[in-house]
Amino acid sequence: MTSSVLDFEAFQMRETSSPIEQLQTKTGREWPNLARARQRSNETHTRLGELLRDQDPSDTSIVVFGSLARGEYTSGSDLDWTLLIDGQADEAHYAQVQAISRILQENTYQEPGPTGVFGNFAFSHPILHQIGGQDDTNKNTTQRILLLLESLAIGKQDAHERVLRLVLSRYIDDDRGIRFSGNKKFLVPQVLLNDIVRYWRTVTVDFVSKQRERANGWALRNAKLRMSRKLIFVSGLLTCFSFVLFGQDEQLTDMQGRALPPALLRVLRARLRRTPLENLAEALLRPAVTAETGRILFDAYDKFLGVLEDKEKRTQLKRLPLDDNLGKDPLFREVMQLGRSFQEGLDRLFFKEDEILFQLIKAHGVF
Repeated sequence: MTSSVLDFEAFQMRETSSPIEQLQTKTGREWPNLARARQRSNETHTRLGELLRDQDPSDTSIVVFGSLARGEYTSGSDLDWTLLIDGQADEAHYAQVQAISRILQENTYQEPGPTGVFGNFAFSHPILHQIGGQDDTNKNTTQRILLLLESLAIGKQDAHERVLRLVLSRYIDDDRGIRFSGNKKFLVPQVLLNDIVRYWRTVTVDFVSKQRERANGWALRNAKLRMSRKLIFVSGLLTCFSFVLFGQDEQLTDMQGRALPPALLRVLRARLRRTPLENLAEALLRPAVTAETGRILFDAYDKFLGVLEDKEKRTQLKRLPLDDNLGKDPLFREVMQLGRSFQEGLDRLFFKEDEILFQLIKAHGVF
């Protein structure tokens, strides 16, 4: 069986066994916009596999990010992708990127944004070996964190899987806190956590930079920052808390209490196979978390996806001028309220209902 078939089956498996279905039962809710976005994501993944067959040479993977990788793909979504190269640079790589771009343009997929992070190639070496320091640029950090939190291979998955595991191993091996911590019951990968926090803070600051450079589209970017970007950060936090929240049945330490890196890697990799919404849903299934909190969070996110799917509303958000009248626009007020509701749900989840989550976020989310 080919790696592309295995990758597609893994994609479908995580769809059919989603904790979101269990959360629907707990909350008594259905989220139609999310269901449509997941179906569109599945169909788009299949279509891209057909279009880009044999476009990924050895030691490479075509990797998609963004809404498609999160299972939130709508009719107006950009297609964020990169050719991930786990090997030596070759002139053929540039030609391959050009070929992929041409195929996607011919099939009218939305091009990635103008930042240069996507729609190009990325090498594994800086992603793996330049964690921190002056050479760890915004672009490099973004590629690394999104590779972990929202990426999916199209076609060959070997390079993608290999690089992802190597990056996780690097975080674990560099983490002296994991190695020497005396509190094994509350084991948290601090280096990974700090990098995810750094990424989130960088995104929020860079939002202001984009505001100066291109005010057009500010309202839509603001809505995404409050919803989908924040969701990625939340999913990253929950991934870092996964040893405590979901690792009870795993032997994470040896008889002397020393952490077992292969076991830690296995748990982290398993969490990252889930979409951010699935990670959030699983946290909401914890007994201490009320059904109302699940309703608040997923109702808001479902309505947000409905706005993105509505071509007229999406266009309106893109065109809203950044001026004193912005706060009077009914659509902008609607999406801002969705952002406030989403934040209310997060506050309930992390600070008010689940004591373990509260202790984790208090100990690791601020200082």
